[in-house]
Amino acid sequence: MAAKGSHSHVKLEAEIERCRAEGQWGRLRQLAQQLLPPRPPRKAKAARGAQDAEDHGSMLLAEALLEECVKENFAKLKDSIPLSEKTEAKLSEAKQYLTNILSRGKLRPTYMTEAMLILGKLHYVEGCYRDAISMYAKAGLDDLSTKDEPLYMLRLVAEAFVIKGLSLERSSNSIASRARLCEREEEVMACFERACVIAQVYLQELEKTLNNTHSRSIKGSSVTYSEFELSYFLEAALQSAYVTQLKKGNIVKGMRSLREILRTMETKSTQTFKMVREWDMGGWGILLHSLSEDCYWSPLSDPLPEFMNKEYQSYVSNLLCRRPEMYSEEKSQFCFALLVSDASLVSAQANRDAVISRAPEQQDDRAVSLQDASAVYDLLSITLGRRGQYVMLSECLERAMKFAFDEFHLWYQLGLSMVACGKSAYAVSVLKECAKLRPTDPTVPLLAAKVCIGSLHWLEEGEHFAKMVIDLGEDAGESLAKGYLALGLTYSLQATDATLKGTQDELNKKALQTLERARDLAPEDHQIVLYLSLQLALVRQISDAIDHLQEALQLCKDDMNSLHLLALLFSAQKHYQHALDVINMAVVEYPESFSLLFTKVKLEWIHKGPEEALVTCRHMLQMWQMVYNVLQQSGSEKESSVTETPVIKKHNGLHLTLPDAHDTDSGSQRASSLAASRLEQAMSEVTMQSNTMKQGPVKLWTTLEQIWLQAAELFLEQQHLKEAGFCTQEAASLFPTSHAVLYMRGRLAEMKGNLEEAKQLYDEALTVNPAGVEIMHSL
Repeated sequence: MAAKGSHSHVKLEAEIERCRAEGQWGRLRQLAQQLLPPRPPRKAKAARGAQDAEDHGSMLLAEALLEECVKENFAKLKDSIPLSEKTEAKLSEAKQYLTNILSRGKLRPTYMTEAMLILGKLHYVEGCYRDAISMYAKAGLDDLSTKDEPLYMLRLVAEAFVIKGLSLERSSNSIASRARLCEREEEVMACFERACVIAQVYLQELEKTLNNTHSRSIKGSSVTYSEFELSYFLEAALQSAYVTQLKKGNIVKGMRSLREILRTMETKSTQTFKMVREWDMGGWGILLHSLSEDCYWSPLSDPLPEFMNKEYQSYVSNLLCRRPEMYSEEKSQFCFALLVSDASLVSAQANRDAVISRAPEQQDDRAVSLQDASAVYDLLSITLGRRGQYVMLSECLERAMKFAFDEFHLWYQLGLSMVACGKSAYAVSVLKECAKLRPTDPTVPLLAAKVCIGSLHWLEEGEHFAKMVIDLGEDAGESLAKGYLALGLTYSLQATDATLKGTQDELNKKALQTLERARDLAPEDHQIVLYLSLQLALVRQISDAIDHLQEALQLCKDDMNSLHLLALLFSAQKHYQHALDVINMAVVEYPESFSLLFTKVKLEWIHKGPEEALVTCRHMLQMWQMVYNVLQQSGSEKESSVTETPVIKKHNGLHLTLPDAHDTDSGSQRASSLAASRLEQAMSEVTMQSNTMKQGPVKLWTTLEQIWLQAAELFLEQQHLKEAGFCTQEAASLFPTSHAVLYMRGRLAEMKGNLEEAKQLYDEALTVNPAGVEIMHSL
């Protein structure tokens, strides 16, 4: 019977130890009750043994109650709000148990130390930071060894160190001496670093234990490691060291501490922590605010000299005999690349932890998980936006939609990312949802109207969104004028697309009236005045257009589009030298604007001859090469979505579109021209050489095509057919099925006398662009 009782007691002790290690506090309370005697024993020896068991049971009950209280008040602890005995019954009961135990002093020394560590945590939770520090001093925390200690003891010590560090940090305000304050800061960092290392050792050992077959077979062992949750203090232990350093501006120390954690061999708990918590404002958020890309250094390189001056020896290096297992250098490099580059994994982790259920009882959990996920996605937006990786950002945000029901912020982030990466049609659909979520916000329909008018040429949808803004009336505020502007642009583009003269005149009249209304609402907005001037120019009221344009230039003297339009208006009046003077002035201000340079080529051709224009073409080729080299060196992925973006060759920055040099059909975007450009793109992607357009935005390559075709046209003007053929061949190597390339090849064949070949090429060009007036004329 004695042997059986001894075996039962050992089994009970093992079960208690396991529950404390795994954080099964409900089960621990049940087991602790078994240690409490049902009635007072008669013999003195038995009474002492019963008292020991009772004190031990009381300590375990106190620990379980305290941990449950901490878990229930996670949000308050995160916001540094102390808990009160008056409102927290579990806290009050736990404190009573611990106070009685320590006042009797009958516990064994090991258990007495544990009771002090638990009471120190309780003092911190209450906001009694000095009492917590005093209790840890009595427990001899700094001298405690973690060698050969049970798992639960590793957890207790790790949490004790981080609590001591936090308590010291919160009680530093009373220190007047600067030297003493520096000593206190060093002591705080030493506590945080030791807590971090011990916590990682604990988590690694815990995972080994829970994955052990024998451990899983123990009766009542129902927790798997995937279900284990990091407590508040374990999370604090993992991140306090590097967060504190980064907040204090100690970049090198903070980065090394952070990378040390990332190099630690992952457990399932720290995978979650690394992928989500460290992307939260605790780590990478602070890093993004603290460190620019120019100052960042890779894990295998040295930081900048000015950072190295602040370097110091880690306090923890010689104090601990147990350290966590680390990845090798090769694997650790992979970890860094995984965390920084593969942001999709970060968003996947955030999505996995999100609470999707709409049940009322899960409302609080859903709000917390949404807040955490939003923080992750905000930081992803900053990080990926800096690198121009909008495609990846939009894909990450798309996965967030499953838990973003009625959440405007995430929907709007998705819409913005889609606009940025060129998924215009999808962006409009998302912005429609955003407008439903915030019907009184004028910026959403304004952005949708801009996308419809600009890249999609969806004029009816653009008109609808513009009218949504106007319908808000005075509630739209400053956006009301922009709403009228968008509506005026829509009417003007509809007039351009119209085929009947009466319809064109009616729409042009509506466009003019709407733009004048916009100007009346915002007379200081130079952009509105510019578009009003452009509309007057389109209806051939040149003098009035110049008057309004001068007004726009008074409001913004160096606006590129205003200068460009002024040059075109001068050329319409045959004042070519004035037009060239304005263009040259604009080119000085905006040397990389190919739109200005194309207009300069046209003016020089008309006013000075093709030789002068060819000099500008050579300059444009040099400028293109420079822009291409800069894009290659930057390594930006801004245009990685070019296959999703329609190639609109007539777009040059103004939605009513000034006539480009490469297209003399008209000066505006037509629906037929958009269809032609999309057909060209699809056909060119199939037929172009595999090595021609590996990198860079499509717009850059279409610009190069236009430069070569412009040069070919100038050579044709000089009757230099061989040179014109070479230029046309260069353009054809980029977009062999472009209607502009086919048309130029037809002209070249016609000038050589090959009329059948020219006719065939004109037919092919007309197939691609059925609305090409010049193609029809030549045919």
